[in-house]
Amino acid sequence: MKKKRNQVLLFLGFAGPAILAFVFVIGWAFVNGVFMSFTDWNGISEHFNVVGLSNYVKAFHDVNFWESLVRTFKYAIGVVLAVNILAFLLAYLLTKGYRGQGVYRTGFFIPNLIGGVVLGIVWKFIFSEALVQLGQIPLFGTFAGNWLSDPNTAMLAMIIVAVWQMAGYLMIIYMAGIIAVPKDVCEAASLDGASGFYAIRKIILPLIMPSITICSFLSIKAAFMVYDVNLTLTAGGPYKSTIMASMHVYNKAFKYNDFGIGQAEALILFLIVAVITVIQVTVTKKKEVEA
Repeated sequence: MKKKRNQVLLFLGFAGPAILAFVFVIGWAFVNGVFMSFTDWNGISEHFNVVGLSNYVKAFHDVNFWESLVRTFKYAIGVVLAVNILAFLLAYLLTKGYRGQGVYRTGFFIPNLIGGVVLGIVWKFIFSEALVQLGQIPLFGTFAGNWLSDPNTAMLAMIIVAVWQMAGYLMIIYMAGIIAVPKDVCEAASLDGASGFYAIRKIILPLIMPSITICSFLSIKAAFMVYDVNLTLTAGGPYKSTIMASMHVYNKAFKYNDFGIGQAEALILFLIVAVITVIQVTVTKKKEVEA
């Protein structure tokens, strides 16, 4: 009994502060947000009324919200596929023992250390100034126009920036999975004639499925909750063609002072992302195998 009590006290000593911080910073804010979604609070007034489910009814009839959600789905599909494929390829190449691969690992990881706001400002200059100048060369005519001012390319620009930022971070996770693959399994497969793409598809990918689960989860979450890069890179333009769901919710709550409706839409977005991530984790977990 005393030993068990000491274990509990030890656990609370280490985990207690983090649990309290989570409860008061995340838990309380979430519960309060759920309550506010049932009110008509404008975000400023000291008084508000409970309006029941009317905010959710208005949210379901908000065409702009669903349009932003569709754009977010398109953005998320592009980001999740591109960043995971690129991160895996980088991890695969940088675990082959090439000379100087440590330098390349560091170089690819550095973009992840740049904050989203700074990242957006830097890439806004690149797309609107640097690449436009490069586009004056006939070979690079694709960049002659500012991608951020064209609705057809602004979304692609956002995807490129997100992939550039996250690929190095996911690369580290994939590298950990690849390094953990038993060498005797790879050698046996090589002796049996399995090499190249076949070995990747039949040997490596099934054995690094835990890494795929983690990377898929992280990339889905980041893609659906994007806001900072969206704000500083495109600000929702041009012609509101890149307003993602998070930006729409923020504008609804704090720009237009419809806090109750904005909070209801935020909760709907949270539930959609939660369902998608649960399905993704469940599916990829079932595909995990042991060497």
